[in-house]
Amino acid sequence: MASVPRARQGRTETEAHRADTPAVISVRGAALSYGPRVVWRDLDLDVRPGEFLAVLGPNGSGKSSLVRALLGRQPLSAGTLSVLGRAPRDTCRHMGYVPQQAEPSAHAMLRARDLVRFGIDGHRFGPRLRTAAVRRRVDEILQAVGASAYADVPLGLLSGGERQRVRIGQALATDPRILLCDEPLLSLDLHHQRAVTELIDARRRSHDTAVVFVTHEINPVLDLVDRVLYLAPGGHRVGTPDEVLTSESLSRLYGTRVDVVRVHGRVVVVGAPDEPATPPHHASEVQATDGVPS
Repeated sequence: MASVPRARQGRTETEAHRADTPAVISVRGAALSYGPRVVWRDLDLDVRPGEFLAVLGPNGSGKSSLVRALLGRQPLSAGTLSVLGRAPRDTCRHMGYVPQQAEPSAHAMLRARDLVRFGIDGHRFGPRLRTAAVRRRVDEILQAVGASAYADVPLGLLSGGERQRVRIGQALATDPRILLCDEPLLSLDLHHQRAVTELIDARRRSHDTAVVFVTHEINPVLDLVDRVLYLAPGGHRVGTPDEVLTSESLSRLYGTRVDVVRVHGRVVVVGAPDEPATPPHHASEVQATDGVPS
């Protein structure tokens, strides 16, 4: 069961203007398979500057695989995908990436400022120049994400919420036009979830940065979301939260009864399995099976 606040209603002037701007991400007839296992197919999607797209779905539905495809790390099985009009690998410097929450492991002794600096010059070969301009830029980013107080603290000593702030800083270091967030709220308490989502939303509003936000937990972001891409065993659907998060829509996607009800201004989804099930047999729908990486 998942409980979420009601999405914002209506279409703002900004959203209406956004619809007339060229897409920064364009996907046509896309499919992704792992051997004989089809994760999703026939995916058509445009994401425009300043848009907040939430990517939802059960485990194994291909949410993180979509992010990897956008980063140029996962080839499609069919169809086309362009980022800023080019192949994803040719535009990686224009994308910021916030990964899933994880233990720092090998990066435990790196300081927060070191990780942010990698976002600025980590792509360069040879020794990194320790210029005053780079130091100022790192300090500005750390201040912007509220991490100045622990700029010189090793990552291994930071809390999960603090590390996510630093990772967002690293993602913003290249002034990205697209921000890809893969389950950035995992293992965070409500306070830190709110802080992380506010940082991401502030960036997209101030710089018209497109946000693709993969999440299992829609609650903290529903009032920020423009559209939802829901990936499920019976296919996928793209639309506003009110269009996608309905009993009819989710029941069709899961191939079983799913109830979506609104109680005291909140949306409650009941009966959605967390793992992919056998999909209904419709030619236009995607087939997904257990064991496919998410």
